[in-house]
Amino acid sequence: MRLLTFAAVTAACLMGQTAAPNASGISIGHVHLIVGDVDAQRKLFVDVLGGEVKHAGPLEMWKFPGAFVIIQKARVAPTEGSDGSTVNHFGFLVKSYADTKAKLTAAGVKVHADHPDNKQFTAEFPEKILVEFTQDSSLDVPIKFHHIHIAATDQEGLRDWYVKTFGGESGKRGVFPAAKFPGGEVDFMKAQSAPAPTKGRTLDHIGFEVKNLKEFCDKLEGEGVTFDMKYREMPMLNGLKIAFVLDPSGTRIELTEGLASY
Repeated sequence: MRLLTFAAVTAACLMGQTAAPNASGISIGHVHLIVGDVDAQRKLFVDVLGGEVKHAGPLEMWKFPGAFVIIQKARVAPTEGSDGSTVNHFGFLVKSYADTKAKLTAAGVKVHADHPDNKQFTAEFPEKILVEFTQDSSLDVPIKFHHIHIAATDQEGLRDWYVKTFGGESGKRGVFPAAKFPGGEVDFMKAQSAPAPTKGRTLDHIGFEVKNLKEFCDKLEGEGVTFDMKYREMPMLNGLKIAFVLDPSGTRIELTEGLASY
């Protein structure tokens, strides 16, 4: 009984972990979905994939090791899904490729692309949100956030912007240039023409958690980074501090301080 209790507590702690920030005070924070049918997404991310439900005031968040998926009911119908925007998809590592694919297909999710030899597949969630799953049998949890995949005409140039702006580590994931952060990485795929900005789509924005956000925003302003919304504190979201910036390709990025406490 003691061993079972210890195992359960250990699993709960692992699900609750968030990545410690890098030297710039930054880690991967979240991806933010704004959709017409919240329940359809919740059934998949929570009931099938095991996300832990959290709330910051009225805001619902699903916590995974490494990052959150934040969900919001759309007031206006989203313009489109993730494919075709700068953020083509986001991805998780899973303990079992076969089990994850079986559970999602049983729940009615379409497989968008399948690579059995690499034990990797991309699923099309409701409202055209693409989510990639790659097996890592060494995981000590069933699932872990892994990456955000951005489409860009200038892969290396945009990667360098993320590295400089957020203190990421420059690297590669296979053939893709990558900016690596605690909690995950941002990978860059080649786009033949400029993709659409994310704002207004079902995957509306991505997020970084930032230590000392006000100071960081002052620094970004001095560097000429484009803000979509200036720094502010949100009492209705349990005091969460936020700001929005745009990357050079139009990806909307939320900067938060306080998300890591959930």
